[in-house]
Amino acid sequence: MRNILIFIKENLAVGLLLFALFLGAGNIIFPPLLGQQAGEHITLAMIGFLITGVGLPLLAIVAVAKAGGDLQLLASRVHPIFGIIFTSIVYLAIGPFFAVPRTGSVSYEIGIAPFLSEAANEHWAPLFITSVVFFALILYLSFNPSKLVDRVGKILTPVLLVVILVLAVKSFMTPMGEPGVAVGNYTNAPFYEGFVQGYLTMDVLGALVFGIVILQALRGMGMHDKKKQVKTTIFAGIVAALGLAFVYISLGYIGNTSIDAIGTSDNGGVIIAKSAQYLFGSFGSIILSLTILLACISTAVGLLTANAQFFNKLFPRISYKTFLVVFTLLSVAITNVGLSTIISTSLPVLLIIYPLAIVLMLLSLVDHFFKGGRIVYICALIPTFFVSLYDGLKEMKITFSAYEQILNALPLYEQSLGWLVPAFIGAVIGLIIHKTK
Repeated sequence: MRNILIFIKENLAVGLLLFALFLGAGNIIFPPLLGQQAGEHITLAMIGFLITGVGLPLLAIVAVAKAGGDLQLLASRVHPIFGIIFTSIVYLAIGPFFAVPRTGSVSYEIGIAPFLSEAANEHWAPLFITSVVFFALILYLSFNPSKLVDRVGKILTPVLLVVILVLAVKSFMTPMGEPGVAVGNYTNAPFYEGFVQGYLTMDVLGALVFGIVILQALRGMGMHDKKKQVKTTIFAGIVAALGLAFVYISLGYIGNTSIDAIGTSDNGGVIIAKSAQYLFGSFGSIILSLTILLACISTAVGLLTANAQFFNKLFPRISYKTFLVVFTLLSVAITNVGLSTIISTSLPVLLIIYPLAIVLMLLSLVDHFFKGGRIVYICALIPTFFVSLYDGLKEMKITFSAYEQILNALPLYEQSLGWLVPAFIGAVIGLIIHKTK
């Protein structure tokens, strides 16, 4: 028992670091929206959301830890070229192209804009100035990734947890109202809709990337034994999963009971902002601003650090700091196109790569059963790609009626989970081929 307590004490900061890396803009704004729209079906919807927002990321952390924290090595089990291309796409998607600019934009929309006049919000300058200051801080924190445990895990995360805890406790003690009526897909398929909404957090993609950040931090702490690194990373994943589950359930409850007090909205940021204002008055806006800023800072640091480390490894002639500066400047530029544009542009890409990431991660966990047979990965990922690719194209309003009629025959296709059965059948076929050979 004493050894267990010592292990927890020594590695809790690493778990808090991982939790802080996960908890970003999407993790704050999507659960309240789910809670409000799911209505009386909040329990089923939240279970589905927790599977993709907590359960699968935890499995991804385990998969990456077993692979030595290297997503490229994991993806190379399919093919080395696939490993480079897929890993690069994942890093850029949750890095300077989409997720990192989203942290900057959400920080402004919820953390800064509510305190400005209407005229100021309509001008380009406040967003630009905010993004420059925000990413200057991110750049400073990212220059020394080995110090992330001290700067993020031990400082920012406890403050962040206290802020969210205050909001959660207040909402439970003085509920804003009763749950509303379920709308949209939550009416007939709340579990599946919650499952798909969990995609928007990008937590599985983040889990595949954060492994290298954690390992870098552990090495900076003097931990070089690989078995101990894997053990500590898995423990950190459990801590992060528990923290995320608490945050998601709390924010989902706030959204679920908010309709009577603040009305309905299709923007989770607006829901949580108005709820904080209702629960705490003007002080609530300050609490919310701190929550958003701390969450976005920690996530942006982790994502930019991981991106710079990966591409520095891929192109060693270009230094880590050069990549960091370039990605930071790119993030500043994309942040200024606005939150709505960032989300609408990222969704098609997310619909394409998320199922591939899930299948790759799940197969890697049972890799030992088929001795890493490449054909199993290939046969599972090819049908997954053809279904998810069309989901992405359809989101961009590009459709092919004949092909869509075929996909409509797939189970769960209407719930955006049509890739599940083809992936499973493909894996079985690949396993048969592997055993035959």
